[in-house]
Amino acid sequence: MSATPHQPTVTEREARQVAEAAREQDWRKPSFAKELFLGRFRLDLIHPHPLPPDEDAQRGEEFLAKLRDFCETKIDSARIEREALIPDEVINGLKELGAFGMKIDTKYGGLGLTQVYYNKALALVGSASPAIGALLSAHQSIGVPQPLKLFGTQEQKDTFLPRCARTDISAFLLTEPDVGSDPARLATSAVPDGDDYVLDGVKLWTTNGVVADLLVVMARVPKSEGHKGGITAFVVEAGSEGVTVENRNAFMGLRGLENGVTRFHQVRVPAANRIGAEGAGLKIALTTLNTGRLSLPAMCVGAGKWCLKIAREWSAAREQWGKPVAFHEAVGAKISFIAATTFALEAVLDLSSQMADENRNDIRIEAALAKLYGSEMAWLMADELVQIRGGRGFETAESLAARGERAVPAEQILRDLRINRIFEGSTEIMHLLIAREAVDAHLSVAGDLIDPDKSLSDKAKAGANAGVFYAKWLPKLVAGPGQLPRSYGEFNQQVDLSPHLRYVERSARKLARSTFYAMSRWQGRMETKQGFLGRIVDIGAELFAMSAACVRAEHLRTTEEYGREAYQLADAFCRQSRIRVDELFNRLWTNTDGVDRNVVKGVLSGTYEWLEQGVIDPSGEGPWIADATPGPANKENVHRPIR
Repeated sequence: MSATPHQPTVTEREARQVAEAAREQDWRKPSFAKELFLGRFRLDLIHPHPLPPDEDAQRGEEFLAKLRDFCETKIDSARIEREALIPDEVINGLKELGAFGMKIDTKYGGLGLTQVYYNKALALVGSASPAIGALLSAHQSIGVPQPLKLFGTQEQKDTFLPRCARTDISAFLLTEPDVGSDPARLATSAVPDGDDYVLDGVKLWTTNGVVADLLVVMARVPKSEGHKGGITAFVVEAGSEGVTVENRNAFMGLRGLENGVTRFHQVRVPAANRIGAEGAGLKIALTTLNTGRLSLPAMCVGAGKWCLKIAREWSAAREQWGKPVAFHEAVGAKISFIAATTFALEAVLDLSSQMADENRNDIRIEAALAKLYGSEMAWLMADELVQIRGGRGFETAESLAARGERAVPAEQILRDLRINRIFEGSTEIMHLLIAREAVDAHLSVAGDLIDPDKSLSDKAKAGANAGVFYAKWLPKLVAGPGQLPRSYGEFNQQVDLSPHLRYVERSARKLARSTFYAMSRWQGRMETKQGFLGRIVDIGAELFAMSAACVRAEHLRTTEEYGREAYQLADAFCRQSRIRVDELFNRLWTNTDGVDRNVVKGVLSGTYEWLEQGVIDPSGEGPWIADATPGPANKENVHRPIR
């Protein structure tokens, strides 16, 4: 598609350079997942399972008790679904409870919860209403509080954090009508003018934007004398002159979501509201998401727990052919999948969250894997629940109630969860993001070898460095503890999990060998092999989940009365996961990627257009992408601040 007049024209290489510049370049702390992709199974980084301090746990549990009572007595999920709106009194009640300040330090009026308990709260409130979970998450995980916590000045924290903790709702505005995961084409501008910047542009899918008081806006500052320029982050007052919410968007799920289209026309923003330096906006956004992404798997864990509850109750009550449907193997396999996967997702979430709280490890890959794996597996669990419920799974809760049955919103959770595979980085983008981090060690020593712009002398130097690195690294991929029958013996309790950890160790080395072979084979074309890279990442996600499940089971064995049962669930999950891993390894080299590329070329060239004959397209008229030309608003402002 050709660029509109205001849209920057960006080559693929330029877009990649912008994304690369926004990455955190250094690894100052150890990373379990990074080591895993390099073929090194560093169990010592996650075992024994890290634990929160007692005072943090007590504060968190006290808030969870209050939040549970609020959810049970004040939130009417069916009403939110029916009216596609979260009632103002519910939002104000959450403000009074402190739910908008869960992650904000107590010195700014927040609750100061840890990441672990913030996630537990999101899982709880998200189970009552996914729309409310999204409201609170967007406000704190990616809205104003998190980037200010990491990059804000003391004056900015003093000014905005108390408001975010109790009264104001915040939103994060990056996406534009023609800009999704390619921020190099960002068109919203912020032109310096004295002590201000003047914003012009249009932002799409602004979660919380319809009701927000404060906005984090990413805009491009033009390079000029005294201004470095580049994509930059700003805190913008939503009520500023020239800010117009032009539309409240509606979706297949999350019907209470306050998501809109926001236009900026000559909006003056004080330079004091700029977060970080000019040009640091994308780095701020990506760093914010390192832990911000954990909010999505938190709500996926809550969804899994609810799916398990409904599957258990329904499958025990529903009888066919003389016995409960749970005892028919076809249904029982689905219940086992839901139970085992929920256990593993909670293990991944709790482990990643506790590591985030301790700040001893770099968890950028772990958080991304948690988001990727959680969103994909939660969708599968919800789909299986609908299948277990049969026709009742497809029927709405309102219809079920109208004819006298329990109002179980199974079809709703399927719709609500679907967005998580797109939110905060689609599955496809997460594959590429994680793959880039996973091969970072290789690119740091051998990247110049496959860079067409590097000189022969640079390539020669890179070749020498690569030779030294691989001479030390490759021999270590031949053998390891996974081949010794007594390795990880402390996990051999009433149920033996040690074979699964040996499998993870062997598979990590195999994964690293596969990656090295692919880089040797494809070199500079490796980045185009998205199918291969996606499978590499999916294998890593499964290995991480297996590791987390085993570590959590051992932790629960020593701290809870249901330790044996935890071992059983971990064992079931690992057995299921190993089947998926074996299949993924096989598909690294036996797949239809080449055939698929040829078919795609044929589809886009019109070769197969005859296949589309015989149907009616019910789509309406209009452009595929709305015009986002800067200028004054010509629509009514539907901004609706809640007080």
